[in-house]
Amino acid sequence: MKITRLNDASIADILGKLLKRSPSSYVQFEEKVQEIINQVRRNGDQAVFDYTARFDGIQLDSSSVCVSEKEIKEAYQQVDPALLAVIRKSIVNIRAFHEKQRQKSWFDADRPGIILGQRVTALERVGVYVPGGRAAYPSSVLMNVIPAHVAGVKEIIMTTPPDKNGRVYAPTLVAAREAGVSQIYKLGGAQAIAALAFGTDSIPKVDKIVGPGNIYVALAKKAVFGYAAIDSIAGPSEVMAIVDSSCNPRYVAADLLSQAEHDPMASAILVTDDERVAKEVIRWEDYFMEKLARRQIIRKSLKDYGYILLAENMDQAIACVNAIAPEHLEIVTKDPWESLTRIRNAGAIFLGPYSSEPIGDYFAGPNHVLPTNGTARFFSALSVDDFIKKSSVISYSEEALRAVYKDVAQFAESEGLTGHANSVRVRFERDEENVELNETHVS
Repeated sequence: MKITRLNDASIADILGKLLKRSPSSYVQFEEKVQEIINQVRRNGDQAVFDYTARFDGIQLDSSSVCVSEKEIKEAYQQVDPALLAVIRKSIVNIRAFHEKQRQKSWFDADRPGIILGQRVTALERVGVYVPGGRAAYPSSVLMNVIPAHVAGVKEIIMTTPPDKNGRVYAPTLVAAREAGVSQIYKLGGAQAIAALAFGTDSIPKVDKIVGPGNIYVALAKKAVFGYAAIDSIAGPSEVMAIVDSSCNPRYVAADLLSQAEHDPMASAILVTDDERVAKEVIRWEDYFMEKLARRQIIRKSLKDYGYILLAENMDQAIACVNAIAPEHLEIVTKDPWESLTRIRNAGAIFLGPYSSEPIGDYFAGPNHVLPTNGTARFFSALSVDDFIKKSSVISYSEEALRAVYKDVAQFAESEGLTGHANSVRVRFERDEENVELNETHVS
């Protein structure tokens, strides 16, 4: 990483490069993804199993695609008891945080004869996609499943790619069982998304699909939207740190590298008004790099999407944050809470030197499924709200409608919708045609 002066040109350059990582930019894959989706929609299980054999090298059928109780019990035997204890602690924290997001139905009867309200109901069945490529993510299981469970979803279906032996990563299975998944299927890629969206003889159709994945998964979610709801089209991970002279450069460097190790397309950006800090961060990054297992991925990530931006002052630094709208934002300044008041766009915000980004990935409680590629300007973290729907409730008495029906009719007629106007008038006005029709009916 090299130090770049922060200005309009450097921000525009960064935004341009980051947006190129968006799944929507990879149109060359869309035709292939659409072909997979069409085949699964037409041929169901057979297409799903054929693609799994072709892409994953695994022969599956209707009797083996679903993870068995035996496999789950074996997974528990393989998982370190200490890890299981940590998973259970994480579940407690994640559930407690999401319980605070629950919404209740409400009704108001403030005016005579009128009851208005909103009925909140959970989705019936949702699908959770869990990656299994470069790295397996049992933490992603918890973050996608627990809010659905808290919302009251009755059936949670999970799909995740198997390994070359047809097995699912043991901690992933254990996390799924602990979080409350109903059924787990050994499926990955676009074919898994299509199976969830349309349903097959073996895999049930779901109302909504959530969870991250590779470019094929992201484009498949985009393609099936409308047949099923989706959470978002996630891009590569990103972290941004805004720091001043009060920070510990060693901590900051470690945090930036922690996100860069996700993917060669992950992005790590430092913004500071102190050049000494910037140089120290670079020194510590070089030091840590040689000690980390995924250093090749980190080097590629930092080379292509890593930035150290030197701002004139913190006002300029904060303006840069709001322009980039990062997925993860660390604020390590003399008064991080004051800086927080000026941040408008970020998926998750970590305050102070000891709020390291991984605490949010695994343990704190807030969801780590976050908006990427600048979409934090208008999207939020995955939450209980993603697994509910709201129905408006309207009840008018005769007296209440009589008091306003002429207003409604006038509004409708202003739009040329005389049928709408007639719908309210017919309850209170009897013209000659209505009398004649009633008399005919009586006779």
